[in-house]
Amino acid sequence: MKTKTILELLTLSSSLYYLAKDTNVLDRLNELSEKGKENINKIVSESHLDESGKELEFVDKIILKTHELKEELNEKVEELVVKFYRKINVAHLDEIKALKDKLEKLDATVALLEARLNKLEA
Repeated sequence: MKTKTILELLTLSSSLYYLAKDTNVLDRLNELSEKGKENINKIVSESHLDESGKELEFVDKIILKTHELKEELNEKVEELVVKFYRKINVAHLDEIKALKDKLEKLDATVALLEARLNKLEA
């Protein structure tokens, strides 16, 4: 009888834990949805004008904001990629191009020095 009671209590406590965890997730989702509503209301209330001076429609405002957020996301991703490359010590494309240019200049300098040396030997 005691084993059955202990198992029931363990089952009940684990169920309560999962319910509490689920309520935390639901609270977080509600909080995020409220923030989303506030942002949407802010976007709608802002006045955006097109080229002809007319106010943009709701869908156009959302498209405009989406493009802005896309650009911001691209910039942040680019910054993070550059930081990641530096962190793991992988050469970035810009660094490779700079090294290639430097190598070409050094090759030209060596060719000039060889030409001068050949002239002096002759």
